Amino acid sequence: MHVPFGDLAQHYHSYKTEIDAAIQSVLESGWFVLGQQVERFEQRFADYVGVRHGVGVGSGTEAIHLALLAAGVRPGDQVITVPNTAIPTISAISFANAIPVFVDVDPKHYTIQPRLLEAAITEKTRAIVPVHLYGQCCDMSGILAIADAYGIPVVEDCAQAHGARWDGRKAGSFGDLGCFSFYPSKNLGALGDGGLVVTDDAELAERLRHLRNYGQTQRYIHESIGFNSRLDELQAAILSAQLPHLDAWNMRRREIADLYRDRITNPDVIVPEEAERAFHIYHLFVVQCPQRDELREHLAAHGVQTLIHYPIPCYLQQAYAELGMRSGYCPVAERLANCILSLPIYPGLGNEQIEYVAQCINEFVPGSGSVG
Repeated sequence: MHVPFGDLAQHYHSYKTEIDAAIQSVLESGWFVLGQQVERFEQRFADYVGVRHGVGVGSGTEAIHLALLAAGVRPGDQVITVPNTAIPTISAISFANAIPVFVDVDPKHYTIQPRLLEAAITEKTRAIVPVHLYGQCCDMSGILAIADAYGIPVVEDCAQAHGARWDGRKAGSFGDLGCFSFYPSKNLGALGDGGLVVTDDAELAERLRHLRNYGQTQRYIHESIGFNSRLDELQAAILSAQLPHLDAWNMRRREIADLYRDRITNPDVIVPEEAERAFHIYHLFVVQCPQRDELREHLAAHGVQTLIHYPIPCYLQQAYAELGMRSGYCPVAERLANCILSLPIYPGLGNEQIEYVAQCINEFVPGSGSVG
């Protein structure tokens, strides 16, 4: 049996009628940039998250970049985040000419440890970027308590958390700004790049609208230096067509996660835990195995595709060598990087495929010297 990590073609064909109709409506309108489709989706997604404003931008990376600028981050400022995220989180901090400061993560839930935040704060700290990783929210209560005490803005990285909740509130509704990616493989994905920033602050939302469009306040009037970072009409229409299905897709992901947890019995494989106050939407299902590479080879030999999210902590990437951080700086994140493995999980994954993946994992014997 072949079990792909994801199947975007299957997804498209399952919702082809709605997606094609959305695309056709934009083509017939003759309006392709910053029009009614973007405005409609911005409001619909803001309503979904439970905040007042949404501002569509070019990508999830740009969402964080522009959110940091809107929050007042300037060159040389420090931004606290985690090292086990995708590199775009750190790229966005670099785009703002700020310096990333890394805090280690919880070994069970893979998210930032709030108790370590205070020690990382300096007089140069201008923002905290908690990453809701793999579909599970960070401990936002602990993070906000510290951020509020020091008056530091919180910019949530929600790229993997569309519909995830903490204490009943959705990701993106806690901080000053919440940043989403609509990369095709996300729980809510476009057919290309796209991003959006949500906020309850009207002034921040207006600042973002200027920043995404060359600093323009009205046609050909530019009061600040801005960027070209706009969610286009086609992607907005496609996202609007899919948004009503998001909760059902998330529930299917939770069903798959429960099946994996129930079926995987290999003592050498640790399945992910859902935090007590969280509602996990399983953008990824990430297991731990000390013999990760051997397990991955075993699964590949049996037709199961897996990925590693992410194999190198950000501060150990060559691109950030100038930070001067050595191995051992965030020991939990480094240990996880060596043992985590992402299993296939997407709404169209069949129960038979799930059972097969679990069976292959249960048949895995570390050190057996065989992948067959």
